[in-house]
Amino acid sequence: MSRRVLTTAAELHDLLGSDRPPAVLDVRWALGDPHGRDHYADGHIPGAVYVDLDTELAAPPSPRDGRHPLPDPDAFRSAVRRWGVREGQVVVVHDDLGNTAAARAWWLLRYAGLTDVTLLDGALGAWRAAGLPLETGIPAAPAPGDVVLRAGALPVTDADGAAELAVQGLLLDARAGERYRGEAEPVDPRAGHIPGAVSAPTGENLAADGTFLAADALRERFEKAGAGAATRIGVYCGPGVPAAHQIAALEIAGFEAVLFPGSWSAWSADPDRPAATGPLPAGPLSVVRGSAVRGSAVGGSS
Repeated sequence: MSRRVLTTAAELHDLLGSDRPPAVLDVRWALGDPHGRDHYADGHIPGAVYVDLDTELAAPPSPRDGRHPLPDPDAFRSAVRRWGVREGQVVVVHDDLGNTAAARAWWLLRYAGLTDVTLLDGALGAWRAAGLPLETGIPAAPAPGDVVLRAGALPVTDADGAAELAVQGLLLDARAGERYRGEAEPVDPRAGHIPGAVSAPTGENLAADGTFLAADALRERFEKAGAGAATRIGVYCGPGVPAAHQIAALEIAGFEAVLFPGSWSAWSADPDRPAATGPLPAGPLSVVRGSAVRGSAVGGSS
């Protein structure tokens, strides 16, 4: 791929000291932790702007569209300008969670037509590990930006398209293995995975220090999952957020992928959609119209 996906902590430090500093966006979010702004206030990269994932990077949740639907384009444009992003400005995004949340902002900005958007490799941990300074408190809002956005620059799919990709292409499930297998489901209506989807947990994109694996290692990982032979690749997760991290890893590896924004949170809320369980893509399957159940062996193999 021709576009850069990652910026190192040293590179960001140099950019911040240049005559054209980047916009730095801090997407401090974790499932079950509503205190992202407080964590940001406790210490953030100088000049970084806090971004609220739930309200600025997503529309309100619904059974049809999932827990984190794509935001309304006008609302998103207003948010990006509120962050102070200017036309032609470099943007670097990070979180404090291996970029699994920040990748949502990275993907949305790319989807909106921006090309010079990267993730801080290693997230905030890499900045700390380099001994670079942090600011505390909530700074004054930046001057409004003037960036121009045009939604639709990256491909998306819906539930029908995801089902088709699982059969005619490659559909990757970015959730943890136990959720894919249906052994645990702490958030969404049903356990299991989209029939035909292949398990590829997001956490396996990263090295022990939270940086992305090298491009050749990521390529080997995705080729083992079937990416090398697939003509089209799709990705989903639980809420539609970590799947963007998978798309970033795929891009580093040299693959393009389609996002299913509704992901498992939307699929599992529809009782007419089948759910597969176990370690294999195909099954066993379970679906009962009008209700959601697990455990019946209807096709597939265990």
